[in-house]
Amino acid sequence: MESYATAQQVFAAGLIFARLGAIVMLIPGIGETFIPPRIRLSFALALGLMLFPVLGPTAPALPATTGAMAGEVIREILIGLMIGGILRIFMMSLATAGEMVSLGTTLSFAQTANPMQAQPSPTLSTFLGLLGIVLIMTTDLHHMFLAAIVRSYSLFPFGRDVPVADAAQLAVQTLSRSFALGLQLAAPVLVFSLIFNVAVGLVGRVMPQFQVFFVATPIIVLLGLAVFALSLGVIGLVWVDRYRELVGAFLGS
Repeated sequence: MESYATAQQVFAAGLIFARLGAIVMLIPGIGETFIPPRIRLSFALALGLMLFPVLGPTAPALPATTGAMAGEVIREILIGLMIGGILRIFMMSLATAGEMVSLGTTLSFAQTANPMQAQPSPTLSTFLGLLGIVLIMTTDLHHMFLAAIVRSYSLFPFGRDVPVADAAQLAVQTLSRSFALGLQLAAPVLVFSLIFNVAVGLVGRVMPQFQVFFVATPIIVLLGLAVFALSLGVIGLVWVDRYRELVGAFLGS
């Protein structure tokens, strides 16, 4: 091995790959479950080889014991999982919006196999999830992901302790922000559903013999989907802007 690379170079490359591999396994777009793990790890390996000339000299010296070496690798994996997990948590905003829209349009029982999850989910949630992946790729947001990965080595250099408390606080804040954003994205349909149900309730009280549910169910589905389709462009723009703000926090911009 010494004829190709020194032990220090192999150790530094291994540390870079450990962090990049953990991030790539979770990052939206590239780290989806329908992409084979070998493809994702191969991409992380190629990215690590490209970043090695820049990041390799900043790696710590080769530890004298196996335990210390394993500790360095585990630290890098935990930092990678922290960064990838934060970026993945924000994707829940689209799933939340899809769930709320499904409840508002009585389509919660319309389940579809979600390629991004291991279990079926409401059709609208699956649709919004796929829309989010398309928006990430078409708006070049994944380029900001790669820039944030490189920036992470300035925020969390080699040898630094894992900020567990700060990571937990950031995860809670990101989760709360994603839920609030999902509620905001689904607000047009929820407002329509509330007004429509109140109107249907009044009609049912005024005309007790009128078959309210027989008539109201198809109407709320059609009109609810129409409101959802009209607000879809705004949903995509708002979500991309919020995601860009989150990634910009990693970049320091």
